[in-house]
Amino acid sequence: MAEARLGVENTEDHLGLAIQTSQIVLGKGTKTASASAGAATLNQPSGVITSEALTTAAAAVYTLTLTNSKISATDVVLVTFGNGTNTAGAPVLTSVKLADGSAVIKITNLHASEALNGTLTVSFAIVKV
Repeated sequence: MAEARLGVENTEDHLGLAIQTSQIVLGKGTKTASASAGAATLNQPSGVITSEALTTAAAAVYTLTLTNSKISATDVVLVTFGNGTNTAGAPVLTSVKLADGSAVIKITNLHASEALNGTLTVSFAIVKV
């Protein structure tokens, strides 16, 4: 069976999709941003947002609004997150809601008593369907 290819190695298409040594790479340029007051802007097909220092209480929700001109309401946006400087609580991704130009990402602290105590890193990749 022939190997599927998305393009010539080490080249990028109009969305910034490239194959480099069997890895798919999304986007060009700056791919990181920092959130302030639960909002960040990053107009890339993928990237990493670092939240502000969080003190989200037990059973409470942190909402991050990502403004991104590349997002359409009909897209699929893959989201993962990790602890930046946070070492407490039990954060869990609970929803991602899309609109043209934005994604609202909600992370709930499921811990019974501990509040979050630092930053989270939220990674995303837009899939056009």
